[in-house]
Amino acid sequence: MTDRTVALLAYDELQPLDLVGPHEVFATANQLLDSEGRRDGRYRTVVVARVPGVIRAQSGLGIVAESWTGIGPIDTLVIPGGLIGRTEGSHPDTIAWLRATVPTVRRLACVCTGSFIAADAGLLEGRRVATHWARAGRLAREFPGIDVDPDAIYVRDGNVWTSAGVTAGIDLSLALVEDDHGAEIAQLVARWLVMFLRRPGGQSQYAAPVWSKAAERAPIRAAQAAVAADPGADHCVSALAEGVGMSVRSFQRVFTAEVGEPPARYVERRRVELARRLLETEREGVESIARRCGFGTAETMRRAFLRHVGVTPDHYRKRFALSP
Repeated sequence: MTDRTVALLAYDELQPLDLVGPHEVFATANQLLDSEGRRDGRYRTVVVARVPGVIRAQSGLGIVAESWTGIGPIDTLVIPGGLIGRTEGSHPDTIAWLRATVPTVRRLACVCTGSFIAADAGLLEGRRVATHWARAGRLAREFPGIDVDPDAIYVRDGNVWTSAGVTAGIDLSLALVEDDHGAEIAQLVARWLVMFLRRPGGQSQYAAPVWSKAAERAPIRAAQAAVAADPGADHCVSALAEGVGMSVRSFQRVFTAEVGEPPARYVERRRVELARRLLETEREGVESIARRCGFGTAETMRRAFLRHVGVTPDHYRKRFALSP
C-alpha cells in the first residue's frame, strides 16, 4: 500500500500548534509503524500553501510550505485555524482550490477556526461541526446552515472531521490514526506524546465564564446584582421576584426575555462559576463548597457540573487546581 498523503494547509497568521500538533501525530505514527515493521498505511505529510516559501504564523513562527500544485493525490487535507481562521486563509484562490480539491480527498479535517475557512468554501453546509468554544457562537451566526457543537473536542460527520481549539487538533489527529490503524497504534502514539487518547469531558471545562449582559430593566438588573453579590444565598424565583417587587410570573417572563435564560438556570450557572473558582484555589472539601455556593449537597453540585462543565467537581479539581 502506498503512503497516505496528508496535506496541511498553511497561511499567514495561522495558529502554529493547529498545524504542528497534527503533523507530529502523523510523524509519530510513522515511527511506531516502522518499529513494528509495518510499511502499509504510512503517512506522507506535506505542508502546502498558495504561495510557497516561509509562512509566518500568528506567534511569529516561520513554517516552510511548498506549493499545493503537483503534490499528487491527497488522502487527508488538514485546515488549521488562525486568529479568526480568515486572512490569507480566505483568499479567493485558496477558496477555489479547496472547492476543487476537497471532493477528491478521502478526508477533510478542520482544526479550531479552520472551520471558518471550510465554511467560507461551502464545505460544511448541513454538517455537524466543532470549533473553538470562544468562536462557536460566531460560526453558528455566520453560517446558519451548519450545526455547531460548542462542547465537542472533535466531531466526525461522514468524511469531514472538525475539532475544538489548538491542542484539540492533536485529539482529532489521534482519532484519524485510530480510524486508519486501530486503537492500539493510536494509544501508543498518545502515550508517546504524553496525551490522553480520549480526554475525559468536553471543552466546556476549559471555557472561560460567559457572563450574561446586564438587563435593560432596573428590577432585572437588581436581581442579577443580588445573585452576583452572593451566589450561595437563597435565590429561588419567588425570593428574587419579591426582592425586586415583581410577581413571580412577571419576573420569570421578563427575566428570561432580558437575560436569555430562565432565572433558575442563571443562578445555577453563577453558582457553578463560583464553585469552579473555589475548586481551583481552595482546599476546602467538595461538600463544604457545595453548601457555600448554594447547592446544598455535593450530589446537587455534581449534577450541575455535569450539565454546565461536562465533568464532575472532583475531576475538575484534579485537572485545574492551582495548588496540590
